[in-house]
Amino acid sequence: MEPRHFLRLEGLVVLVVTLGAYLWLGGPLWLLAVLALAPDLSMLGYLAGPRVGSLTYNVVHTYALPLALGAASLWLASQLALLVALVWIGHIGADRLFGYGLKFESGFTDTHLSTQPVPAPLRDESG
Repeated sequence: MEPRHFLRLEGLVVLVVTLGAYLWLGGPLWLLAVLALAPDLSMLGYLAGPRVGSLTYNVVHTYALPLALGAASLWLASQLALLVALVWIGHIGADRLFGYGLKFESGFTDTHLSTQPVPAPLRDESG
């Protein structure tokens, strides 16, 4: 099995575990619906170009920030912060499951999980 398949399987496990924890904690479905796609607002960085866009997307789509938020929520005893962290982590897991990886500056579809083939340059074959 290729490494990207392991990452997709990992994404499935992360999504199922975080969704299960969210529901077990009694998180409201309306909050889940509101927050589910919130991390994708980071794609607005692409309006400033691919360098900024890939940076903003990647910062929001790595586990570091939501895990830090989750740890802080436990220290602060904030269930709301924990629920937000769980949805955020679940979103990243879903992205990995469906093959949406961290972005390279070369293009939005060029990720650590898949790359779009770059078209070969046109050649003048007439001589």
